[in-house]
Amino acid sequence: MSAKFDNIINSKRPVLVDFYADWCAPCKQVTPILKVVKETLKESVRIIKVNVDSNPVIATKYQIRNIPTLIVFKDGEVKWKGMGVRPANEIKTILLQHINKE
Repeated sequence: MSAKFDNIINSKRPVLVDFYADWCAPCKQVTPILKVVKETLKESVRIIKVNVDSNPVIATKYQIRNIPTLIVFKDGEVKWKGMGVRPANEIKTILLQHINKE
C-alpha cells in the first residue's frame, strides 16, 4: 500500500486523504461530508480513505495521532492537515486553494 499511496499523493491535482478506523464513531461522520465535497469539486480533486489499523506505516509516517485526520497532498507534499470532523464548506474552501495552482 505504501508505494501505491506515494504514487497517488504525488499528483498534480490535490489529494484529500481521510485517515480513519472502523471502530471510530466520528470517522463515520466524515464519509457523507466527503461525498458532498466530491460532488461539488468532481474530478479536480481525488479523495481516498486510509485505515490506520491496516496501514500503520503510513499513519506513523504522517504522525496520525487522532482520527479522523484529513490531509491534503499535492505533488507529494502536505499542504494542509486537520483533525476531527470538519464541515464540507471548510474542506471545499481548503481544497479550492490548491486546485489549479502550481
